[in-house]
Amino acid sequence: MTSTSSTATASTATTSASTTSASTTSTPAENSSAEKPSAEKPSVQKPSAENPSVLRLAVIIGSNREGRFGPVIAAWLLDRIRERADLMAEIVDVADAQLPTTFARPPQAGPHEVARTLEAADAFVVLTPEYNHSFPAALKNLIDWHYTEWRAKPVAFVSYGGVSGGLRATEHLRQVFAELHATTIRDTVSFHNAGASFDDEGRHREPAGVNAAAKVMLDQLVWWGEALREARAARPYAG
Repeated sequence: MTSTSSTATASTATTSASTTSASTTSTPAENSSAEKPSAEKPSVQKPSAENPSVLRLAVIIGSNREGRFGPVIAAWLLDRIRERADLMAEIVDVADAQLPTTFARPPQAGPHEVARTLEAADAFVVLTPEYNHSFPAALKNLIDWHYTEWRAKPVAFVSYGGVSGGLRATEHLRQVFAELHATTIRDTVSFHNAGASFDDEGRHREPAGVNAAAKVMLDQLVWWGEALREARAARPYAG
């Protein structure tokens, strides 16, 4: 039985993911995920060998649409990560991955760099919009090109969209990552009517609720990330 996910919206601190999904209907704004011209891709501080106890986090921007809103969400999340001493993040952007869609042998550059980043990560946060009640094809392609990189690691979700806030995309992703032997984090962050929730500078208009939800999600992610990292070191995951 799948448990519901508590999420934060621009107007409330938490809502039930399954309840929201069941009570909303698709709208044109939702299918486009309120995408609009975005800020530049956020910069990150990469993990350092000097801090081996810090959890290495891969933040995956899951949309490659022109005018996508994903980098705005990513910049907000990275600000929350920088407030913590237990996480260091690196961006994986599906728009830059240039992965084949035919499952032909990939070129030497590009996909191998993505694979190295995912393999080195202790945990993941997937940023996803919702397109037609699910997540983007480019994100599915990136997930499917990799397998061992996800195994026995935790995955958290930040979703955005129109009325549903991308929650249906998140629930579909949980099924995908379960098949890949990953552990998904119960609490998520979702942005309903995302385009209207941020100002022109990329700042959330009502940050208290979503910032608190991000802390809960990241706290859970760190717990699972540390626990699973220790478990993999003590006994390699056989699957």
